[in-house]
Amino acid sequence: MPQEDMQWMHSSKLMSADEIVQLVEVFVSLGVKKIRLTGGEPLVRKEFADILDRLSNFPVELTLTTNGILLDKHLESLKSAGVKSINISLDSLNKEVFKNLTKRDQFDKVWNNILLMLDNGFRVKINAVALHGVIEKEVSDFIRATEKLPLHVRFIEFMPFSGNHWSSNQVVTAAELLKIATDEFEVIKLDDKPHATAKKYKAVGHRGTFAFITTMSQHFCGDCNRMRLTADGKMKNCLFGKEEMDLLGAIRKGEAILPLIQTSLSRKHAALGGQFTPDYLKADPDKIENRSMINIGG
Repeated sequence: MPQEDMQWMHSSKLMSADEIVQLVEVFVSLGVKKIRLTGGEPLVRKEFADILDRLSNFPVELTLTTNGILLDKHLESLKSAGVKSINISLDSLNKEVFKNLTKRDQFDKVWNNILLMLDNGFRVKINAVALHGVIEKEVSDFIRATEKLPLHVRFIEFMPFSGNHWSSNQVVTAAELLKIATDEFEVIKLDDKPHATAKKYKAVGHRGTFAFITTMSQHFCGDCNRMRLTADGKMKNCLFGKEEMDLLGAIRKGEAILPLIQTSLSRKHAALGGQFTPDYLKADPDKIENRSMINIGG
């Protein structure tokens, strides 16, 4: 969580459940086969169970990314909707570090919900941002957790967003983390699926896997097929992009959104939202125009 006071968006500016379904119907008609509810934190929304249930009627793989705190309260809704895989954000396995990063003393709650999801047959992926000064001490602990538990840990290189005080010397690259891993474990490379954003590995003899999302050191923009719809109905063709297409505004005016979607896709930059060069060491965070990650939602 940011240190600064957060300004929360008024509910009237957010997509309603009906508007979400209306937009999803258009995207599915265009060939979208996977929908992820993310945030912010999707489980705090009062209509979450209803939205999930309605989206489960579409012929898509339905999943979500969450901080894990409220998962136990939505277990039955997730099962009913046919959700099979859940991403849980967890940047540290150390309770004190977790508390310092999140401003919440909720590590035990999150970990117990991870175990609950595993016990109920969900595929659980842990998203850990590779924070300099934290991840170097914990990468082995995360990999060690995959020995007995079928967890899939993904280390995400620290990315620049508005307000997150990013600098290039805070980036711990996948290559650096892999070196730490191979110093302790016997590691094998796994096959990556088409359009995958994560490079997967496995420690020999472990039930789970680990992977690296190399956004900064080895970008994968040319093969990326992700689109993001923000909580207030803006389409982003790249997480890093500053351009947003106002689909919700068009819907509320009774305008067609298909041309807007096509225009947004046609404006997708070759790499990194056109905000900086592939050499992250030359990136100037003060020149990046984007929302903070917590304000993007989706």
